[in-house]
Amino acid sequence: MTTQSPLTAQTPHDADNSPTADRVRKRVVLHFPGFEPLDAGMHHARYARAAAQSAKTWNLDLQTGELQRTAKTAYFDITCRAPDADDGGTQSRFYIFDHCALVDSLNGKPLLRRILNGYGSALRIVTQGGMAGYLRHAWRFGLFFLFPFLLVAVALGLTAVIAALPALLGLNMLHLLWSIPLGLALFRYAFLPFMARFHTLHLFADWEMADAMGNLDRPDVNAWLASCMEGVREALTEDADEYLITSHSMGSAVATHVIGMLLAESPDAFRRGPARSERRVSFVTLGGAILQCSLLRPATTLRECVGRIARSPQIFWLEVQCLTDSIHFYKSRVVALAGHEDAPQATLAFIRVKRMMAPERYNRIKRDFLRVHRQYVLGSEAKSNFDFTLMTAGPLPAARFASFTPESF
Repeated sequence: MTTQSPLTAQTPHDADNSPTADRVRKRVVLHFPGFEPLDAGMHHARYARAAAQSAKTWNLDLQTGELQRTAKTAYFDITCRAPDADDGGTQSRFYIFDHCALVDSLNGKPLLRRILNGYGSALRIVTQGGMAGYLRHAWRFGLFFLFPFLLVAVALGLTAVIAALPALLGLNMLHLLWSIPLGLALFRYAFLPFMARFHTLHLFADWEMADAMGNLDRPDVNAWLASCMEGVREALTEDADEYLITSHSMGSAVATHVIGMLLAESPDAFRRGPARSERRVSFVTLGGAILQCSLLRPATTLRECVGRIARSPQIFWLEVQCLTDSIHFYKSRVVALAGHEDAPQATLAFIRVKRMMAPERYNRIKRDFLRVHRQYVLGSEAKSNFDFTLMTAGPLPAARFASFTPESF
């Protein structure tokens, strides 16, 4: 596999994206979180906690401001200085484009409807080619897709067997009066709590969202994407040295839709001033799951957005991936797999969660695949080649993290 270096990814930006580029003084971050039941306030609180941890690790003087809300989005400001710095440090404005309202609407349905809708989405993903693509390009992600549906199927099967015990044992059918309530009670009070440990029904909702992002056939999802575009337009009125678009997990498909549709509407969206000069723009996907949606046959709009971003001379695209994270497409060539083999491919950077954490903490979380998957956006306890706070608040241009080493900071 070949990947581009940050020096060759987008020619018009060679000078801006090179490892020798000037340090960032003012930054605008557009962040698209993953599929979690967290609103902007909760994301702000988590970022503040993670930033405090990373500031200790990297010996930074870092202040996270209060959350501010606008009509279309929410943001907070961050000030970051090295201890011996004699200037104003780096000022970052961090915009959050959360989709908590959609997560809540999907998770807030009655239990039976959640199960039926989840299996309906799974069936559509299978028939639209998603599962075959997952198993072909990232078999662990294919297992991640199958896992919640198989687990619930087993629980439902056991419930049915318990409910049907009298018939299976040749007993009088009056015994169904106790076996059916027993089966339902075990499902409600034993199987469901066990499955909740693996966030099973939350994953059902995640696949509903993936189905909607690929097909664009839900009015609430489409209206929310349009609202995100308005928020991005608002954020781009800010003057800055760097415009950094970050996305985590499902948020990468969201960000691709929003940025790609914005470019379709206005190819000069990332230029500024009377002379339409270039902005320094980086698109960083963290454990990205764009292929979760773009491998569906009807996802033509999303695939077009991938190509539009990849071909934009203003945007440097960096994919941050991790071997021990099963919930993404490790070593995938997202742009090519979306049908754009001839377009500039995203630069790949590989990280190790184990190197970002204290050994005892890593040993506690290494078997929790969702917790490992969240580490991209959490604080670091040890210096490694990646840190979300350092990228979004520190003085280095985001493109530097394509080949960053702790010794270079």
